[in-house]
Amino acid sequence: MSVTHAPVSASPAAYGAVADLDALRRQDPALADVLFGELERQSTTLQLIAAENFTSPAVLAALGSPLANKYAEGYPGARHHGGCEIVDVAERVAVERAKALFGAEHANVQAHSGSSAVLAAYAALLRPGDTVLAMGLPYGGHLTHGSPANFSGTWFSFVPYGVDPDSGLIDSDEVLALARVHRPKAIVCGSISYPRHIDYAAFRTIADEVGAHLIADAAHPIGLVAGGAAPSPVPYADVVCATTHKVLRGPRGGMILCGSGLAERIDRAVFPFTQGGAQMHTVAAKAVAFGEAAAPAFTTYAHQVVANAKVLAAALAAEGLAVTTGGTDTHLLTADPAPLGVDGRTARGRLAAAGIVLDTCALPRAGVRGLRLGTAALTTQGMAEGEMAVVAALFAAVLRNKIDSRQARDEVRRLTGRFPPYPR
Repeated sequence: MSVTHAPVSASPAAYGAVADLDALRRQDPALADVLFGELERQSTTLQLIAAENFTSPAVLAALGSPLANKYAEGYPGARHHGGCEIVDVAERVAVERAKALFGAEHANVQAHSGSSAVLAAYAALLRPGDTVLAMGLPYGGHLTHGSPANFSGTWFSFVPYGVDPDSGLIDSDEVLALARVHRPKAIVCGSISYPRHIDYAAFRTIADEVGAHLIADAAHPIGLVAGGAAPSPVPYADVVCATTHKVLRGPRGGMILCGSGLAERIDRAVFPFTQGGAQMHTVAAKAVAFGEAAAPAFTTYAHQVVANAKVLAAALAAEGLAVTTGGTDTHLLTADPAPLGVDGRTARGRLAAAGIVLDTCALPRAGVRGLRLGTAALTTQGMAEGEMAVVAALFAAVLRNKIDSRQARDEVRRLTGRFPPYPR
């Protein structure tokens, strides 16, 4: 569906004035300095945070569009506010593109974040006090997988499963044993730091045996799924929760995929149960990102992300870091820098001073924090296997104190100068 009319006063020139950062600089130089300062930071440092990426200029244009002005509680054709005929089109386009991209019967694109999507899935399928089986936080589970500081750990009874302490891999036999003992109402499969593909079929079998709903938290791999570089949870899970940023390269936000039988329950759990009006500029930006992800170039990109991660993991292992599970199938990897004489937090700080930005994460060994890094953003910049070897060498040199932070920053600037995220 498309809109064939526009207000008589609308014009490309007028829209350009609305979205003009130079206009912001003239009107509010203090905030403009913040925006341009962040652009400078992103453009001159290496972004290795596994949950981040660079959106396209088209996605940014949608985010900065007049759709940000529109209040649109409800769903297309059934809004609580007038004047929604244009934004209804944007949401319908986003929904249809998401369904086609992931082969889902239903898509809700209003969730404000991945956590909001998980909250809505729980609200649709569970009641307070229900038992849920999910990956434990020390092994890579998300806050919404039962943290006592989060709504999930407050409202539901979570039983954690872990990974094999030697291999770092999910043990399906352990998951099955726990499911048989605790008879959960739902099983959650997904992680913020698990570098291998998840066996969704095995989780489906376990869920069926104990009569549980299967919820896939695919926030991290969903972009790889879109590009055909990772298996899809859609054929197996009752509900798939995801983010639209990370590898998918869209705006920060969430989405939910499910079968038609759960569509109404999911939609009502999003609105009005857990959140209010949709952010229509973000919904439109999601539509743009889904369209980009459906193009052949995105398939090439997704596979390059994985190829880069594999090379980076192998190169870091060759430099002496202990890479969890011995490598990766995805865009992310985790590693213990202890063999180089530093702990995870110290390593993160030392790398940050050198212009290499990443996270720490829990490792399977109790009480140990390592490093979590991903290749989505570097790949968006155009870096490939050769650059991953350079990054790994620089990484190790910084941790071994073979190069000081100033020299390292110069090396990083030379590399990012060749691969700017937003060429001027």
